[in-house]
Amino acid sequence: MCGIAGALGLDAHFAVDEQYVSRMRDTMPHRGPDGAATWVAADGVVGLGFRRLAIIDLSPTAMQPMTNEDGSMRLVFNGEIYNHAELRPQLEALGHRFRTNHADSEVIVHGFEEWGIDCLSRFRGMFALALWDDRERALWLARDRIGVKPLYIARRADRLVFASEIKALLADPAQPREIDEQGLFHYLSFLTVPAPGTLFRGIEKLPAATWLRATPAGDVRTERWWDPWDETVPLDGASDEELAERLLAELRTSVRYRKVSDVPVGVFLSGGLDSSTNAALFSEGEQQPVQTFSVGYDADYASYPNELEWARLAAAAVGAEPHECVLSLDDVLSFLPELVRLQDEPIADPTCVPLYYLSKLAREQGVVVAHAGEGADELFWGYPRWKVMLQLERANALPVPRLLKRAGAAALGIGPAGDSWQREYLRRGAAGQPVFWGGAEAFTEPHKRRLLSPRLRGELAGLSSWDVLAPLRARFEAKAWEPSALHWMSYLDLNLRLPELLLMRVDKMSMGVSLEARVPFLDHRVVELALSMPTAAKVRGGELKHVLKDAVRGVIPDVLVDRPKQGFRMPVDEWFQERLGERTRAELAEMCAATDVLDEAEVARTLARPGRDAWYLLNLALWWKEWIA
Repeated sequence: MCGIAGALGLDAHFAVDEQYVSRMRDTMPHRGPDGAATWVAADGVVGLGFRRLAIIDLSPTAMQPMTNEDGSMRLVFNGEIYNHAELRPQLEALGHRFRTNHADSEVIVHGFEEWGIDCLSRFRGMFALALWDDRERALWLARDRIGVKPLYIARRADRLVFASEIKALLADPAQPREIDEQGLFHYLSFLTVPAPGTLFRGIEKLPAATWLRATPAGDVRTERWWDPWDETVPLDGASDEELAERLLAELRTSVRYRKVSDVPVGVFLSGGLDSSTNAALFSEGEQQPVQTFSVGYDADYASYPNELEWARLAAAAVGAEPHECVLSLDDVLSFLPELVRLQDEPIADPTCVPLYYLSKLAREQGVVVAHAGEGADELFWGYPRWKVMLQLERANALPVPRLLKRAGAAALGIGPAGDSWQREYLRRGAAGQPVFWGGAEAFTEPHKRRLLSPRLRGELAGLSSWDVLAPLRARFEAKAWEPSALHWMSYLDLNLRLPELLLMRVDKMSMGVSLEARVPFLDHRVVELALSMPTAAKVRGGELKHVLKDAVRGVIPDVLVDRPKQGFRMPVDEWFQERLGERTRAELAEMCAATDVLDEAEVARTLARPGRDAWYLLNLALWWKEWIA
């Protein structure tokens, strides 16, 4: 796990130099406290920068940029290739000579040399990479299948610049700091800006499972290189027992791959089904107890009861060595400035705060890699809200005339119900759209538009956040072997909420303390298996995570398998009644007074109902103050 940066000149008047690349590289020392290096081509056409967090092959020879035998390939890479030890002998048999002990980055270089960009399909891992091919005079950028690792790009007439973090791109004095107003519009829908957009005008994210090829002549093209529907094998004839057995076997393989490290590895543990499964599977075959890390709060809040007792139970069940931290409102308030610096752009999920402190606790105990539980809920029908949304999707599919749906939406638009989610779902149905727009939604379309300033309301009048979902829906309908409502929900979150919100928060908060986070449930083989399972098997008996519970019953205690879903959250409702609310109102007042993007009166009405809506706006105001103002 590391930080990468670099630039490609697209104009003879722009020459990349070492100072330019190193300045970008050194904006993110937290991503690589174990060393730094920069390489620039002799003709100044391209440069690559690297900050190292040493995890696999700690020797100096594993330092990047990594090269092949003749230096025609140069790579900087952030992430892990878990199956590198299997690919290396294959490449050696084909005549490739390795100089490192067992660096996975060297496998990427020789893999590209042998198989070209198709080498990506052979990798089992998480990665964001940049590779300069001097033979073809081309720069390749790529992001892993699920989007576990981020990669940002800025393109101008004379250069293409890339980095693991936006702050590295902002180190270029020529990079403007301006709000992307369409990005803001979508942020108010999804708590994040869907790829390829960001909240910065002129800066993009490379979407998950996508590569980009650029040449000094200015030829830039992108291509999606993986989709789970291309790899699914329908299992509609399999029994529940067979599905459970296959899932448990695949999870064991995934965890085993993610245990490989030359530095200490631990597990984030809440005591829920997903993290307890990670801890139990990690402990299998270990001689020493796994170190687990849990977070709680200074009281049992109504909106979020403490989970530490559940975490202790899970730790005891697997014989772990547990570590805990307890957070208060003071911890949140003191962390806000660092939160906005680490995020680069708003990731409006309050869970960023406990994730940071959890990562910090692990690093203080000497652990450099930790397993996290992201992905299980999206793959196996794990959220209580999804049970409701599945019913709504099925109702939306009934042959009810759109005219009646429009009439229902209009009726709900009268009086206090005008902003209701029920009306929003009817409006979507009347427009011929799915009602599910993702597992994380902030504001209804009417509420969002009222939050915008009169100027923006007019300029963005023809825009809808459905615009960014429509291409995903078209791909889903064209590819899904079973285009069910539940499969749509999983597929959408695999393409939006997971890579751009949940995994982004894990990356930014863990790397903020130089910790690598790995996500066993999002191994691409687990994802492909999950989407090969029929909906009927996943929703059997109306039980959330039915297949996963069947798979791990006996691996973890029944009391953990059967406990109600709680989720990993923060008690924002109560804390907004205190100093967090005061801070939020002050920050939003300052932003509204200095900009023409939000409607001050509507912001005030929204903040009068403290909770998650207020958190979304606070993140926006803090971001504006740090990066734009």
